[in-house]
Amino acid sequence: MPTRTLNALVYSNIKTVEMIGVLMRIISFTLVSWLGPDSPFLFVWVFNTVDALMLSWCAVLKKDRAYTLLNVFWVLIGVMGILRAMNFLH
Repeated sequence: MPTRTLNALVYSNIKTVEMIGVLMRIISFTLVSWLGPDSPFLFVWVFNTVDALMLSWCAVLKKDRAYTLLNVFWVLIGVMGILRAMNFLH
């Protein structure tokens, strides 16, 4: 699917995509809060990074620099968390 078409699809459903991303973030942090050290950290980091990608994409399409910066930051933190959960970084 060409990028323009995908961007148009996301943009036409932006409120839904953002709500799903926010709910995913709430779920991931709630899971860690409830389970603590017993949390499935790799799953949580992957889930959280996917929501950060979704929210970054929406922020870019809306030309919202503050939320783009915030969510791209979370993507980078998520990648680091994934690598740590997979024991690639110590």
